[in-house]
Amino acid sequence: MQYLTTPAKYFEHLPNYPFSENHVKIDAISGMRMHFVDEGERNSPIILMLHGEPSWSFLYREMISVAVEAGFRVIAPDLIGFGKSDKPTSQDSYTYANHLIWLECFLEKLNLKNINLICQDWGGLLGLRLVAKYPDKFSTVVAANTFLPTGDEGASEAFKKWQSYSQTVTEFPVGSVIQNATCTALKEEIVNAYNAPFPTEEYKAGVRKFPLLVPTTPDNVESENNRQAWRCLNEFNKPFLTVFGDSDPITKGAEKALQHRIPGCIGQNHIILPKGGHFLQEDVGNALITASINFYKHNNKED
Repeated sequence: MQYLTTPAKYFEHLPNYPFSENHVKIDAISGMRMHFVDEGERNSPIILMLHGEPSWSFLYREMISVAVEAGFRVIAPDLIGFGKSDKPTSQDSYTYANHLIWLECFLEKLNLKNINLICQDWGGLLGLRLVAKYPDKFSTVVAANTFLPTGDEGASEAFKKWQSYSQTVTEFPVGSVIQNATCTALKEEIVNAYNAPFPTEEYKAGVRKFPLLVPTTPDNVESENNRQAWRCLNEFNKPFLTVFGDSDPITKGAEKALQHRIPGCIGQNHIILPKGGHFLQEDVGNALITASINFYKHNNKED
């Protein structure tokens, strides 16, 4: 598998991202590596933060610091093809199945257990599959602006437009995509930080492919796998919280399906955050991490 590694110079002077680099090899043959943030005391309870498309762990930068100060160990990987992780050059390398394999390898290499998960966008499409497959590894889950589609309901017009745009735009403007999906006016240095992992279009194979991987029809290659995951999630009775923004046309209403189908949602204080766009980490990140920390601590008192 051929891949690119974004040169370090593109990550110089990232605002509010002072974290040390960590890498784990997730493909023995090619040597391809996944980058991750690992902050906080090693024996502290773990929060695993999973990002989506087309962001990277930079999205969680302020939330990471707050969680560490609250006594947690925070682990925030960059998905393969994103951030400081290596980036296969062929779109064919990017499949739903491969992303899961890479994340499963990551969990195994770090020997992560008793995980408090927070997942947004594709972080949920992947993270919820992991929860369904390895429920014993997870203690609690916070789902933020995400869902687990089977294609049986079709796709919204907003998502269809996004999917079409992602495949037809000549130069994929990562930073602008983030800006357009937030309610907050981002500073130029923040937009530049989202562009940093992708100095040329050659680095954006994963960014391009992700929108096509969402199961939007019942016969999608991953639709049945997601249905099977739902059968497991229908039995998941560990604490599960939804925290959604009120201004995200892509995932609006998806929280209701999670709350209705997952037993762990019963009795939890589910939240809709005002002025929270798709990337609610940028818009209402402090409210999101505060709600998550309160939820994690309340539901892990015995620990």
